[in-house]
Amino acid sequence: MKPQSSVPPYGWYGPGWYGYGYEYKSATTIAGWPLLHICGGIDPVTMAPRIARGVIAIGNIAVGLLAIGGVAIGFVTVGGASIGLLLAVGGAAIGIGLSIGGFAVGSIAIGGAAVGFVYAVGGGAFAPAVIDGRRCDEAARELVRRWFNTVPITCR
Repeated sequence: MKPQSSVPPYGWYGPGWYGYGYEYKSATTIAGWPLLHICGGIDPVTMAPRIARGVIAIGNIAVGLLAIGGVAIGFVTVGGASIGLLLAVGGAAIGIGLSIGGFAVGSIAIGGAAVGFVYAVGGGAFAPAVIDGRRCDEAARELVRRWFNTVPITCR
């Protein structure tokens, strides 16, 4: 007789299940982290979401130096909800460096709603130096001119 397993059979886990999970880890590691970790879905044993952790992490939830995913946390991040130290790009982007997104918070924030510690550029911008629909501060104007070699139309 075959021993019973507490893990349901592959392919169907009842209502709310979104299909199979996937996971790839490279054999190469740096400081114990895989160079590349790609995963998604739910772990069938723990029934918890899989989290990609690596130097380059790609998945629904990603943690790494370069993280790409629905929720991304790391130094350089791209995701729906993005928390990045150097660069955060996403729908909601929060970071210490440059943040770009619909809602952006960072030293330099660019987005629809931008909250900057130093500079903010966006539809609704809040910072010491701002470019938004209402005003154009000289410091923010100079920043945009240096980076993009142009001056925003609202600042002319």
